[in-house]
Formats: sequence, C-alpha cells, structure tokens
Amino acid sequence: MPGSRKYHFTRSTRLEVLQELYAAFWGPYQDLFLPQSSGPLTGLLSEAQKAAYPKADADEAPNPGKPCGRIFNKGTPKVNPNRSAAIVDQWAIRNRATVPHELRDFMSRTVAYGLDFVLDTLDFSPTETVLPQTEADLKKLPTADPLGNDLFSIIVWNDEKHSFDEGWQHLHDSLGCTSDEALDLTKRLDGEGRAVVEVSANVSRLLDVSRQIQGVDMGVTVRRAYDTFREEVSAVIIEWLMDLMQCRLLNDTIILREVVAAEIYSPRKKDSSSLTSNQEATKVLAEIKDAARLDWLFLYHARLWKRVRLNLKRVIVSMLTINHEHRLTVAVHFATVYHRIIDTYLLIDREAETSIKYLSVQIFTVPSVAAYIVRHNNIISRLLAIITSFFTNGIQNKRITFPPDSTRRVDVDSYPFRSKRFMPVFSDLRYLCTNRTIQELIAANHDYITQFISVCQIFMGINSNKRAASSHVEYETESWISVFNVTLSLSRVVKVYGEAFALSTSSNLLYAITAVLHAILSTCTLSNEQLDKAKYSPITFFTVEFGDAEYQIIQFDVLSQWVSFHHSLHWLLAELFKHVHLLSDDPLAEVGMKSLREVVLRNASERAVLTVVDFPLRVLTMVAQIRTGLWVRNGFAIRGQLLHYRDFMLRELCYDQDLFILQTAFVILDPNLVMVTILTRFQLVLWFSGHTPHPNYEGSQLLSMVEEFLYVIITCVSEFANARHLTPLENVRRELLHGLALGPCSFTELCKRVAERIIDDIHLDKALSSVANYKPPTGTTDYGIYELKDEVFDEVNPFFYHYTRNRREEVETILKARITKKTGEANPIIIPKPLGIEFGPFTALPLVFHSDVLLQIVFYALANILVQADSPAGVAPSSDAVMDQAVHLIMLGLVEQPDAFTYLALNTAFGEDHLTLVDIMCIAEQHEDFRASKPKIQWCLDEMTKIKPQEVKERRPKASEDGASAVAEEEAKKKAAKARQAKIMQQFAAQQKSFLDQYEDDEEDTEMESERASTPLQEKVEPLGPCIVCQDELDHTQAFGVLGFVQPSRLIKTISEPRLELFADILSGPASLDRSVAPPTPADGPRHPSSDDGVGPFGVTPSDETRFGLYASVCGHLMHLECFAVYSASVEQRHLQQPTRNHPESVERTEFLCPLCKSLGNIILPVIPPPQPSKIPISTFSDWMRRTNIELLAIEPERQRAALQQPTGSGEWVFWTAEDSGYPHYVHNSQAPLSGDWAHHILETVENIVRPLSSQTVYLRERSEPPRGSRGRGMYLPGELVGYTIDAIEIAQRGLGQEGSTIADNANESTIMRLLRGLISCMGKRAALEFDHVKDGGKKVIRQGILRRLLSDDAQGLATVAPILQRDPFTLLIETAAIAPEMLHHIAVLTYYVRLAQAAVTLVDLLADVQIIEGIGEVSQTYAPVFGENVSVFVLSVCRHYPELERKAGNVLRIWGEGRFQRLLYAHTLPFLRKTLLLTRAMLPPLAVAAPDPSLPEYSRLLHLLNIPALADIALPQQESLRTALSSWCKHFGGKYAQSRETILPYLDVPGVHQLARLPAILDSIIASSPNTLVCQRCETIPNDPAICLICGTVCCHQSHCCVDVDDRKQGECNMHTRECGGAVGMYFLVKRCMVLYLYAGSGSFLQPPYLDVHGEFDYMMRRGRRQYLHQQRFEDVRKTWLNHGIPTLVARKLDGIIDSGGWDSL
Repeated sequence: MPGSRKYHFTRSTRLEVLQELYAAFWGPYQDLFLPQSSGPLTGLLSEAQKAAYPKADADEAPNPGKPCGRIFNKGTPKVNPNRSAAIVDQWAIRNRATVPHELRDFMSRTVAYGLDFVLDTLDFSPTETVLPQTEADLKKLPTADPLGNDLFSIIVWNDEKHSFDEGWQHLHDSLGCTSDEALDLTKRLDGEGRAVVEVSANVSRLLDVSRQIQGVDMGVTVRRAYDTFREEVSAVIIEWLMDLMQCRLLNDTIILREVVAAEIYSPRKKDSSSLTSNQEATKVLAEIKDAARLDWLFLYHARLWKRVRLNLKRVIVSMLTINHEHRLTVAVHFATVYHRIIDTYLLIDREAETSIKYLSVQIFTVPSVAAYIVRHNNIISRLLAIITSFFTNGIQNKRITFPPDSTRRVDVDSYPFRSKRFMPVFSDLRYLCTNRTIQELIAANHDYITQFISVCQIFMGINSNKRAASSHVEYETESWISVFNVTLSLSRVVKVYGEAFALSTSSNLLYAITAVLHAILSTCTLSNEQLDKAKYSPITFFTVEFGDAEYQIIQFDVLSQWVSFHHSLHWLLAELFKHVHLLSDDPLAEVGMKSLREVVLRNASERAVLTVVDFPLRVLTMVAQIRTGLWVRNGFAIRGQLLHYRDFMLRELCYDQDLFILQTAFVILDPNLVMVTILTRFQLVLWFSGHTPHPNYEGSQLLSMVEEFLYVIITCVSEFANARHLTPLENVRRELLHGLALGPCSFTELCKRVAERIIDDIHLDKALSSVANYKPPTGTTDYGIYELKDEVFDEVNPFFYHYTRNRREEVETILKARITKKTGEANPIIIPKPLGIEFGPFTALPLVFHSDVLLQIVFYALANILVQADSPAGVAPSSDAVMDQAVHLIMLGLVEQPDAFTYLALNTAFGEDHLTLVDIMCIAEQHEDFRASKPKIQWCLDEMTKIKPQEVKERRPKASEDGASAVAEEEAKKKAAKARQAKIMQQFAAQQKSFLDQYEDDEEDTEMESERASTPLQEKVEPLGPCIVCQDELDHTQAFGVLGFVQPSRLIKTISEPRLELFADILSGPASLDRSVAPPTPADGPRHPSSDDGVGPFGVTPSDETRFGLYASVCGHLMHLECFAVYSASVEQRHLQQPTRNHPESVERTEFLCPLCKSLGNIILPVIPPPQPSKIPISTFSDWMRRTNIELLAIEPERQRAALQQPTGSGEWVFWTAEDSGYPHYVHNSQAPLSGDWAHHILETVENIVRPLSSQTVYLRERSEPPRGSRGRGMYLPGELVGYTIDAIEIAQRGLGQEGSTIADNANESTIMRLLRGLISCMGKRAALEFDHVKDGGKKVIRQGILRRLLSDDAQGLATVAPILQRDPFTLLIETAAIAPEMLHHIAVLTYYVRLAQAAVTLVDLLADVQIIEGIGEVSQTYAPVFGENVSVFVLSVCRHYPELERKAGNVLRIWGEGRFQRLLYAHTLPFLRKTLLLTRAMLPPLAVAAPDPSLPEYSRLLHLLNIPALADIALPQQESLRTALSSWCKHFGGKYAQSRETILPYLDVPGVHQLARLPAILDSIIASSPNTLVCQRCETIPNDPAICLICGTVCCHQSHCCVDVDDRKQGECNMHTRECGGAVGMYFLVKRCMVLYLYAGSGSFLQPPYLDVHGEFDYMMRRGRRQYLHQQRFEDVRKTWLNHGIPTLVARKLDGIIDSGGWDSL
C-alpha cells in the first residue's frame, strides 16, 4: 500500500484501511452489525450504528449499572468507579448475544493482526524527536522497509511552547508553501499532534528544512516515508479499535470489548521479524517474561502522538469498564511495566499531558484493584524506589536505575528537582496510601515503614541556609522553589503514610516510632552520609546555667550555622505521635510499657531525644529570626521560604509538625530542660535572667524575638488538637470557627483564613453549617456571606496558634465588644479554657506549669517590660504584646494548675530585690502604661486571692485607698472637662456675635445684588448646574449641550417568520407592561429544538429576525461647546502619547469618555427646557379635523414640497436622511466664538456620526437607495434614529414600574426626556437649515405635507404615493413633534388608528400560515372596553378592499377565535401607545384629564391619558371624520396589496418583554445535556471553549483557530457572529471559563458570570469545581445592560481603568 499510494497518506487511504478492517472483521456477518438497508460502510461503524438504530442513543444516557467509561484527566478528583461492579455485571448479562464461532474467529484474527501490525511498526519508531546530523546518519536509522527506499518525510511534532499563529508562521517560512497550505498543516499539527509536512527524495533539502524548523525549538524528525506511512496506518487501526469498543453486536455492547481485550492481553506472534531485528524489542523481551500486547502498548505509547494516544487510552479505559476481572488484568499489566512508564514520563515524553501514565488515576483509586497490585506487584516498594533513584540522580541512558543507591546525596540543582513531572508520581503514591486496605498493610508490614524512612532520609537537611551577617547575598538562586515543590509533594505523602498507623496496633506503632527515631539520630549525628559534613558539625553539649540549676544543652548557633527547613523524618515522627489513642496507658500496658516517655527513653537517651528535638527547634528559631529581620541580607529567597513554610501551603504539613514535636518533648523530657533548650536556641537565656542588653539583637529585634519565643511556649502548653486526638470533623470545625471569628466573610475569604487541607476535607460542609449562618447574595455585585453563630463565640481562643499577632488582637477586640454588648461590662476578660486532655500521654502536659523555669520566664517577661517602660526610652513597640503574652501564660497556669502555680508565684523569688511573680504583677497592675492588661492582671490576682487570700492581699495595695484615689482622679477629670467645655462655648458665642455684626453691615448691599440678579434678561429657567470641565455655571450666555452617544443597534426583534411558539408567548404575556413582571423561571436544561422553528437549544429569536437602527443616549452631564472642543482635543493628544495602549475610546469614531461618569460618548445634544403648562385650551379632535380638512382644501400643490419628498411616494423628507447631499455643513470661523450658531454646531456633531454609520450599513436596509450623491440617500433619521431610540427605550421599560405610575412617570427627566427633546430639536434644526430662506423655517410646508399624507382623499394623488398603512405611523408623529408639536395630540389619534389597521392586516397575513394547537393561548380576559364587542367587524372592514385578504381574515378569525385575535391586536398596539405617551410627555405638558383608575389595564389608561377614542367608540357620530380617514387608508392599502403583496406588508415587532438566551438553572446541565447542544454551527464541531451568544443563543467557538475571519485572522467567531447578531455589540457566556464576554467594535471585556455556587460566589474557569446555579438578579442585570445599550460604556469603563499594551483580550 505505501508504494501504490506514493507514500502519501490521505483521507481516502484512511477510508480504504477502515473498509478492509471491517470487511475482515465481520466476514459474511455484516448484517449482525448493520441492517442491510444501511448500504456500504463509508466511515466508522459506531456512527453508522447510531444512524441505523436511532433508539440506540438512549443507551448513551446514564443508566444505573451501565459502565460509564469516564476518562479521568490530570487533576480530576478521586471517585470510586467500582461502586456498582455487581450491578454492572448484571446489566451486561441481561443484554448478551450469541455469536457464531466462525464470526468470533474472524473478529479475533483481525484484531490480532491489526495489533501486531501496530506493534511491528512501533518497534522502529523513535521515542525522541532527534534530528540526524548527516545524510549518512539518516539512512542508518532503523526501518521496517524491506527495500530500503530512499524516499523520506519530515514530521513536525506538536508542543506547548509555540502558539498556533507562531507555528503557522514558522511552517510558512520554513517550507516556502502558501499561507493556506501552512494553515492546513498547522491545524493538522494542532489537532492530530503531528503533521507530515513534506515527502521527498532530496535528502539535503529535507535536512535543511528540518534544521530551520528545529531552529525555533519545534520538534521535528526525518524518517523514511515507508515507516511514516505505516505509522499513519497504525493510527487508523487504533482508531478502529476504539470504534469497536463503542459498537454493539445485535444488542450486546460487551462482546466486542471482550474480543478486543482478549487479543490485547495475548502475547505477540513469535514470527514477527521486528522482534529479532530490533534492539529495543529484544530488551523488552528479555526484561518482561511473556509480554502481552498490552505491555508493549504501554511501553510504546510515547512513540505515538496526541490524537492516537488519546484513542489508545480510550480503548484501555473501555476495557476497564467490562467487569472487575478485566480491571484487575489491566491493572496488573500496568503495574508490571509501571517503572518503565515512569521512565518515559519523567525523562523522555514530549507530550506529558497525554501520557498513559495518567491511567494510574483510574487504577490506583479503585480500592480492590489498588490492594491487589500492592500485594502481588509490590507497587508501593517500586514507587519508593523510583523516587529514591530519581532524586539521587540515578539515571543512565534515559532510564532510572534499580535498585537505588540510598547513600547518594541529592543535588537540588540537578534535573530531577528542576523538573515538575515528579508531582504525579508522589500523587500516585498518595492515591495508594489513602486506601484503607493498603493503610492496614502499611501499618502491619514493617518493610513499608522502613522503605519509606529511607526515602524521607534522602531529603533530610537539603537546601540549608546560612545567615548573611555582614553583606548582602549577591546572587539569589531559585533552587529553593524546586525544593519546596518536592517538599510539598513529599509532606503530603508523609501525612498520609503517618495517618495509616491509626489502624495499627500499639506494638507496630512503637516499632515505627523507634525506627524513625533511629533514622533521625543516624542522620543528625552524621552517622550516615545524608547531611553535608562541610555544613553540619557533630553534636556537642555544653552547660547552661539558668536560675539555680545547670542544664546540658546542644551547642548550636542559628545565627551563624547552617539550618534547613526540610526535615521530613521529623514530620513523619510527628504524625506517629498523633495516634494518642494507641499511646495511652492501657494499650501500652499490653506491650509492657507504662508511658510514651518510657518507650522513647528506653530506645534513646535524654541527649539523643534532645538531638531529635533540636532540628525542628532550629527551624522555629530561624523562622522567628527571619520574621524579626535578622536575615534580611539573605534577600528575597529566604523570605519566600519563610512565607511558604509558615504561612501558606506547608503550614500544617511542616511548621505545625515542628511545633508538635516540641510539644511532645514536654511530656517525654523534663519540662525545665526543654524550656532552657528553647531559650538557648533563641539566645534569650540572659534576657530572662534579668540582663536586658543583648549582644546580637538590636533595638526592636530583641522584644520581637521575645514575642516569637513566647508564641512558641504558649502554643506548646495550650494547643490541644493533637493532644486530645480530635476527630477530623472537630478539627475542621475548630479551624472554621476561628476563621469566622475575625468577622463575616465570603467563602473565598474564609478559605484564605484557614489551612489548605480544610477546603478539601469531606467534613467541610457539615462543620461549616454547624458554626456559621449563611446570608445569600441579594444584589448584583455582592456575594454570599458566612457569619459565626452567636452560640459558638465562647469557643474562640484569641491565642489560637494559627492566628498572627494582628489577627489575635482583632479577634480579642471583637470578643470583648461582644461581651460588653451582652453584659454591659466595660472591661471584659476572656478567660482561657482548660486543655481538657482526658487520656493519652499528653495528660501530663499541664504539669509544665509546675516548672520553675516557666515561672522565671513569666517573671522576667513582666519585669523587663516594666523596667524598660520606666526608662528614658519609654515603652517599646512590642511591649504590650509581650505583656499580654506573659499575662496569658499566667492565666493558663491558673486555669490548669491553680494551686501549684499560685504557690510558686508567691514563694519563688527572683533578682536582687527578691521579688515574686505576685509582687511584679501588683506593680504591673498599677502601671499607667499598661492599662490594657490591667483587667487580666486583676483577674489573675483575684484568682490567686481565692487560693491564698492572706498572702496575696498583703502584697496588693489596699482596695479602699485605690478606690478613693481613683474616685478623686475621676472627679478631677470631670471638672477639667467641664471647664474646657465652658471655655469653648464662650469662644463660639464671641465668634457668632462678630459674624452677625458683619452680616448686618453687609445685608443692604447683599439685598441690592439679589434684586439685580433676580431681574432676568429672559424667562427664568431652572438652574442646570456647572459645566463638568470648567465648573462655571451654565446659562444662555455660552452655548452648551449634554453629552450623548449614538451607536448602531439590532436590539429590536421583529416577526419575519410566523412561529406558533412566538404567538403562544405573546398570548400568555402580561396585559400591562408598566407593572413589574417576574423574569421567566430558568429551565432545567437546554431545550430540544424542533427542526422547523429555527431556534437553537438556548435561543429566543434567530439573529436575522432583528431590526437595525441607530440608538442615542445621554449620560446627563452638561458641557460648554468650547470646553467640549478642548476636551476632544485632549483625548486625541492622549492617543498620540500612548500609541500602544488599548484605549477605551476610538478617535476615528470621534468617541470620548464623559469626564465625570466615564460613559462613552460621540455627540453633544442641545438642552431644551421641559414644556411648561399652557393656558390655551386644546380643541377637540372633531373640531380640529373639521378645520384641518377645510385647510387642506385651500392648499394648492407646491412643487417645492414634492421635490423635497422621496420619489418613492413614502412621504419621507429628503433633508431628514443621513446622507442627504443638500445638507449645509457647519463651517467654523476661528475668529468667531463657537456659540455664534451653536445649534448648527451641535447638529454637526450628530451629522458626523450618523452619516458614516448610514453609509456603512446600506446593506442592512431593504428599501432601494437613491444614487450616491443624490438627495434623500441614507437612513431616515426621524424613524431610524429618533424613532428607533424611543422604540428601544420603550422595550427597556417593559416589565418595570409600580402601581399608579406610567412609562412616562418612570422615565428620567435628565436623561431620557432631555435626550428626546434634544434629538427632536436637531430634527427641527435640520429642517430649518433647508428652509433658511423662509420666514417660519419651512414649518408650514412640512406641516401641510404631513397632513396631506394622513387626510388627503385625492384619488389621483393617492395613486402615486405609498399607502399610509405601509409607513411607520410613529415616524409621522416624530415629524410632527419636530415641526408642529401643538398638533401632536391630534396626530396621535390618527397615527394610533393607522397602527391599529396595520397590526390587523399583518396579523391576518401571518396567522394564516400558522397551525394552532388546541389549548394554546386560551384567553379569559375580555377586551370589549377597548375594541368593542365585535372586533371581527373592524378586521373585515380593514381587509374588505381585497378579496383574498378578506378571505384570510375570515379564516383566521374562525380558527384562532376572536378572543385570541383581540389579545394579539392588543399586544401589538400597546407599545405604540407607550411610545406616544413618552413622546408627548417630553414635548408637551400633560393633558388636563383626570387620573385614570390604576386598576385598569395599561391600554385603557394610556388611551385616557392621550385622549384617544377607543375602537369601541369609533361608531359614535363625533368620530365620523376618523371613520372616513380610516376607510380611505384601507381602500388605498387594498389596492396596493393586490399589486404587490410581498413588499407592502408592514412589519411587526415582538411586543413582549425581551429576554436573553435561555440559560439553564444549573450550569452542569449544559455540559451533561445532549452532545449536539454545544455544536458550533460554523465548523460543526464541539468547541474546546464554547461561547453561547446571550442575545440569540447561538453556540460559537471562543478563541479557536477553526472559525476565524478570513480577512482578519485576529477576529474569531465571536467577533464574526457579533456582526451578524448584535451589530456592534456582543454578549457571550463562556461555558468552561464561567465568565461573560462583552464585545464592542473591536474591544471587549470579561466580567463576572450570572452563575454562583452554593457559597454565593462565581467560579472562574470552574477551578473550585463546585456546582453553579443561575443567580436571577445577576442575569437580570446582564439583560438590563443589553436592553439599555450599556455594553459600549461598560467595556470602555473597564478598559479605562487599565493601561495595557497587550490588547484587551490579554487582560
């Protein structure tokens, strides 16, 4: 085949291979796999079966007991896939098929031959991408080609170093191919994992091209084309095997998996030539006895590429799901070659993310399987050996050597430490050790602890540090980062390994403790070679005098010698000591021991124990010194190590373990000896002996070290979590309790307050609910808040050992405030709780308070602070903290051992003055500088008084004298305060008198100025405030305007295709849109769209069913025209100064940001004052009609009017079009002020925006356009700017409001109403410029033109114009408002009936094509008060002028029913009335009518407010003229409808509340739904990063290379779809990122999603993995942003706060 295909593997070759495989596989039994009617197979069998058996899709749904075959990826949390093994087997048995023996033979042989072909091919495939240097080297490469053909190919391999565009460009440059060819190659490289880029016999060219590709660090190989072709065939065979695993034979889905699995478990055929000719294959045969094909596949997986690797992994996972026996078989084979898999993964694999190594997650997390391979394959011992050999650099020829040499010292700068691939190896070990069965094995088998001790031993004391005392470290290495990564992985395993002994017996636990102690001693005493003897010296002891005793202490100076953070054996020992239930008296008695002290001291001397304890103590001392600032010259590296060790991930795993070792020492050794050891290591022996100067600690460093020392002591004597053997639930509860004690917070903030392991603990939810109350988010920006329950505040310990000093003080303040509020006590005291240790070795811990050394520490802590406070230097910054810690120790002693501690405090004297602790406390009680500690000291003395009343009272000052002096002092203070208050009041009275005298002198002048100011030059208007730039008050002496923004919009949804679902929504909609409407309830999942509705799973309206227009808005802030010009120039200047920035605005589009509110703008509009009530009464409609008809009879035709109207007969005026060639542009004279013709100048800013927008969107307008340069070209501004803006405002107000208010009442005066008056003023100015030679500005001519369009009945004239029913009546209303607002109310009546007739005709035409279903849209409400009793009469009279239309009307009314038709007519005309009220309220004062009944529907209330006669009253005599006009309109329309039905029907907008895409209530349901839910319609694939358009519901590929703009490759599918859907704006929900993407005109921004988890927080990138629920208020906020056209401003504000040159999409 390679030669016949000229060594080029194509798609047709793939299909041919598949057909041959299937034909050989089923022989003559194809009908058992596919029905005969399905035809020949042209692809994969699984796809053909899905098409042939539609019901088979049901089997893909979750089925209890059916194997799921889920593939676990890196980072997937552990689950138990074997929970339902028995159910799975039962499910399989019920669906088995009988297979003919011949067919089984066909299947087995074909699979076997296919597998052997793959393995024979891979025997010669390279493991690494190594490029031959010469042509001779290339030809020497091993090959399976028997002829040795010299045709070679270049293969480029995928990597994670280069971006898609970089790879595309490199291939284009290196190969010299076209851009499209390079793009195809890059797509293949990205999707498949490798690509054959060239095949040629020109070896020198191939090598040159390969070197060029390799020069940019891309993986490339050159091989014989024969071998490459065979590899491509092998990829198809593996794909075929994967396909078989998904197929069925009849109803049996297991049989094909069993056939494939049986052959994979079998050995290769011995006659394979590659087994003997290939050196690598020979090595495998020698190493693995009877190697199965599965073993070979495991070993050769690294020779495959991305897609083939994943297919092979799916094949193996499918085998795991057959049954438990198969799972065990795969696991055994995997464990057999596990060490070689790890070799490849750690040292060779170029694509580690797709490595078969990650199959360990599926295998090692199944308890029964893991236990089996641990027992039979010794996997734990092998894993430990791998770790040891790897980190000791036991690597030869890209393989890890065995057995490891544990005596070799590690090198932290070597490759193993720099590589991050070791982390999954530790994870595998952790997966195994969390299995309860394996934990029992570890605890019972001494070999496991011995082997693990050897592993931990090699990491002891690595990366040690020495203080830079005299000069700064010049070069700071980053090797500590790699070491801490290893430590993090190792410490997690240490914790799990140590926890395994909870299932042990006391004897096994004691053996482990003894073994670890001996290992620590052999390392720390330099008996072995683990520690560097150049840095570590032998252990020596010296004598330390403290108090009246001498102690033998280890000689060591942390300030001058080497100290390491890493002591893994000590952490393991700490874990073993935590099993206090096995170290209690009774369990120890069973093994002949009395206590833990006896156990330890029997196996190690006191000095040996001190040696063990000393190394963690050195770390604690170094941590204290670093925090104090003594290691500052070591640079950032030492600070970084401290932060990670003490404050971040390693806190509980390492630092807390060191503290626990020290705490354990107090119960094993003499507490006095331990105390003095700690004092010596902290170099505080002299200070606590009364000698305050220190040779090494300067200034504040001394007290800081004292504070750190006391923190360690308090933790050791008061921390009880391990000593009391708290359950995991109690531990989690305690951590959460102390985290929430700092105050209410979100869950994320709480996670930062507690240890890392707490967040992943299974008891988290239960513990959190027991200690906290949850307050869910109520707004659009807040989060869920957890608050500590009131009843658990008593359990909070301010000296909790995970608190920092600041947090301790914060918590203490909170607790005191709570007690004060509860009891009214002014100075509350927080009394520590007893330790409460009832069993175990730590019951002796309270005896520490019998220690003379501890008493001396507390005494001198108080005495030295008091001495320093009385010195000239005064109180030091840390004095209060030290005082508080010392007093807390006293309180602990009085709580735990009150009698003994009181006796010592009264009878043990220190110093030359022979003062006792009680004496010094009495002095501190009266000291002014330590009032904060006084209540605690008083409590301590009071408690001592209860025990020794006479002795304590003799030392304390008499209470009466103290009380009298205190009362006198308080009285003196009160008198002084009153005197100060009287003096201040006198000064205030004098100042007030002086001010009044001055005011009376100036009063006359002020009144005169006020009178002059109140004499207006013009009509007095309401003050508008200052200009936001110059801050001068705005008046008519200088031109000014309001900042606005015009943007293209496709918000308004139209009904272009009749759909039953759409009309059903309209029928069920609310009757009043000015009342609050609840948002729709989110669905449980994506909808299943029907094939004929055109709406996708998330869609609400297809993107092409929208109406384009221009939307204008204002922010409400005012600015002078001259200031506007200056500000615009400053924006342009900023763009020139920052050329690389992604600016929030575009100067090409003349955009700017409002200086005050940062809203985006591009125009300035005139500010027109609100209309004032008029005393002139408005004539009735009938009178106005009579006068108007008489006026029209007297009007003679004017040629000028006809020339200024569109030749199409629509009645539109040419000067109101956006691209009108007759528009006179404003020319600014630099010598004249801008306010010369300010209205024209303001109009020019609008013109400069709408003209280019109109020109760019000509393709969106359906009507024909005049030639370019002609008059009347472009968008018609009254309709497509002003009208569209009002339409959008009305839509945004739907579903909002309260009872008693209308849409006009809810409209903001400073924004909406000011905007409408400004836009209509611009329309009037534009007309005035056309008629600048006419006295009235052409108002009469335009007014007559409007009236003739509405009321003319001239048959000859009507024949040349379009029907009024074809034109938007609201546009006529806007024209009237611009020219003749005085007749706006009367024109509103006429245009309402135009709209009513339009809606009736269009509904008849649309409903005629819709088949109604029984029960849809049942109407219970009657609309007789609005439309009369018989609306059918009106509908038929409107349609009677064309028989076909009349017939349709009759059928529609009969089928749909008059009630439904009335409801639809009501819904489609209600928005017109709402818009009319907005317009009339903006331009005219309200009509003098009585307020309507608020209980009436909105329709009736609007008719009343607008004084429009209802259709029910049209038959009244006074409406004769209205009936005549209506009849004329309908007759004219009927005639035109007969001529051209397609183009004459008016449009209908969707009248309901506009909603966004239908996102489900739970985010999971999007991913868990049908695979077709998230299919991109452009590339027809499931995107890696799907984006759902929130406007129309279309699924797009986000940041993918499959769907890009051909003209601009920087524009992806989201930008492309935005142009088709939202125009200039787009809104997308990024499913996997869980974010909302906003786009506007090339810019964009990422914002928070509308989904929150159970804790009321959003989960970006779903990193936490918690379930996300739709938050209705946030989703409603997103909808309002869209409806109010706020996306451009939102994006601009986000970009304005960031200066970034990488583009907004890099943020």
